[in-house]
Amino acid sequence: MAMTKPGVRPENPRFSSGPCAKIPGFSLDMLSDAALGRSHRAKVGKDKLKAAIDGTREILGVPDDYRIGIVPASDTGAYEMAMWTMLGERPVEMVAWESFGAGWVTDAVKQLKIEHTVHTAEYGEIVDMASLDYDRDVCFTWNGTTSGVRMPSAEAIPADRAGLTLCDATSAAFAQDLPWDKLDVTTFSWQKVLGGEAAHGILILSPRAVERLESYTPPWPLPKIFRLTKGGKLNEGIFIGETINTPSMLAVEDYLVALDWARSVGGLKGLMARADANAQAVWDFCESRDWIDNLAQDRATRSNTSVCLKFTDGAISDPAAFAKSVQKRLEAEGVALDVGSYRDAPAGLRIWCGGTVETSDIEAMLPWLEWAYHTEYAALSEAA
Repeated sequence: MAMTKPGVRPENPRFSSGPCAKIPGFSLDMLSDAALGRSHRAKVGKDKLKAAIDGTREILGVPDDYRIGIVPASDTGAYEMAMWTMLGERPVEMVAWESFGAGWVTDAVKQLKIEHTVHTAEYGEIVDMASLDYDRDVCFTWNGTTSGVRMPSAEAIPADRAGLTLCDATSAAFAQDLPWDKLDVTTFSWQKVLGGEAAHGILILSPRAVERLESYTPPWPLPKIFRLTKGGKLNEGIFIGETINTPSMLAVEDYLVALDWARSVGGLKGLMARADANAQAVWDFCESRDWIDNLAQDRATRSNTSVCLKFTDGAISDPAAFAKSVQKRLEAEGVALDVGSYRDAPAGLRIWCGGTVETSDIEAMLPWLEWAYHTEYAALSEAA
């Protein structure tokens, strides 16, 4: 059936899964204190980088004996750095239930050529983490940005594990409660839950990870940009703001502003509550309709940030084309931008629900999604 266009539009139609929506009320004026034209090695640059590290520790509740470093190339650079410097000391369990996890599998298997076991699950599902051998190193994503599936807990990870756990938490940090005692290496990027600018990654190391770095030298050459040790000891400078390469001080300032905003909404608990409310609005919408559903079927594993949806009407003969048409209608109306599913994921939509998104914008967008679906479905029926 054809529908009348809704009367209310989202104030901010940006629901991209990365780079994600800026903090509410953002303006470039907020970055006026950026240390532009100054060396990142000058005191002002070091102080701001150190403030970014300290703010990360404060809001995420990272233990005092864990190191936090700012590294190049976003979450990808941080995770690659961890893999190339720490893996190979023992066999590795590679875990993938979406495209980025699959990318880490490729690195371990085809590039580093480590003795490995690969565990995979289809989009919308998750690997049985209790089945893994934690005397080996384990590489996994906490929240599948492209699948909308997240770890329900870390109960399966033993405290007395012999191997390291390497966790890609890029769309989980600042929206989900990460259990630091179960994570030896954790990476994420500013461009996700806090809506920061791209190109910088955060690398968080447990004492066990530091011990690995100082006791093990991988057999392959390491480019300068990956080197975390000097003379067999951790390069501590990286973890107090002395970055390996030149960072963008404008992006650093943007992150500092986002951290201040995070404090204003109640820190991690406030950010989690905002993401939960956003995701719940989408879940409730899907529950009351028979033509759309969450890609993640197990409620315990549904992401509260990257909510992935699928159209369930069997009469849709070409789901990919249909989903793309719905996406285009939403974008043409200026009510939902960048909501197509990831290119390697099943056909559907992906709605970013991280804390920088306002629930009122989600609620205003959803009637437009219903309008776009029925309008496109009616067009298909007429064409038939």
